Amino acid sequence: MTDLPILYSFRRCPYAMRARMALAASGAEVMLREVLLQDKPPELVAASPKATVPVLVLSDGQVVEESLDVMQWALEHGDPLGWLEGAALDSEWISECDEGFKHWLDRYKYAERYPEHTAEDCRHNAEGFIQRLEDQLSVSGWMGGGAANAVDVALFPFIRQFAGVDVAWWQETPYAFTQQWLARWVDSALFSTIMAKYPRWESGQTGQRFPSEAPNT
Repeated sequence: MTDLPILYSFRRCPYAMRARMALAASGAEVMLREVLLQDKPPELVAASPKATVPVLVLSDGQVVEESLDVMQWALEHGDPLGWLEGAALDSEWISECDEGFKHWLDRYKYAERYPEHTAEDCRHNAEGFIQRLEDQLSVSGWMGGGAANAVDVALFPFIRQFAGVDVAWWQETPYAFTQQWLARWVDSALFSTIMAKYPRWESGQTGQRFPSEAPNT
């Protein structure tokens, strides 16, 4: 048994990715429980009735159930990369990403579920946010100045998802600064760490220590 916090996560979820990035960077250790969103374990539902990921259950029983709050908790535990310096997780960039951009990203990625729009129209609507990112990144290469911060971390999993819908199209776009910014994250050792594959967690199991016991990818 362990008294480490428990993290319910799903590898490909961008909200869970941003949380795992902050946890891995902070030095905080948790017991990761990889779940399937279409078959959620009752322990996850009991901890957080909304049953989305990430959900962090602290050792004292407190439940942290929003990805930005998990990031804040982790980076307050430790922030050796300085991601919170000059950055706030209530940034308008993050709000715009999680609300407007995510709306159109879902409709672009899962176009068959939204026949009222064409995939191209949804992509076009999402591109407004990408263009604003491009304008910002063309100035300094990062969202807040000369180094990566928590805003970059919170945004890039969603841009990765957008870029992955049609990779050939993405590679031909004029968003060179955004492409370079995204590649720096995706090619990083930290991202490789948080994208390690874990077996599905089942009731009665402890989970996997994260990140120190991450298996090879």
